[in-house]
Amino acid sequence: MIIIAFSEKTSKILPRIVCRKFKHVAPIICKGEYLVMLQFVRPGVIEKIKLNNRDLSVLAQFGWVFVYLPIELPNDFSTCNIWSCVGLAKRATAIHAPMIQTPDALYKMICN
Repeated sequence: MIIIAFSEKTSKILPRIVCRKFKHVAPIICKGEYLVMLQFVRPGVIEKIKLNNRDLSVLAQFGWVFVYLPIELPNDFSTCNIWSCVGLAKRATAIHAPMIQTPDALYKMICN
């Protein structure tokens, strides 16, 4: 299972200007007993953050919205040549839609 986490807050300037509601997205991958959040920092730098279920409830209190997808991480998943948090989430979910460039558009596509 993959959890896609959407946030209304970010420290980056460009998403504050371009994006409407959701400004950041991060995929969370289930690995056995724990969860791993793949946090996009900048091109070429992806942080892996270990989480548990309590951490998800804390993130939800700070405005994160979670979408649970019953899919597995693709076998050819790689973090090379990813330029945005949306690109990371699209690659983790194997979505090939070039017009999806903002977290809002990704949220609308996944939820509809």
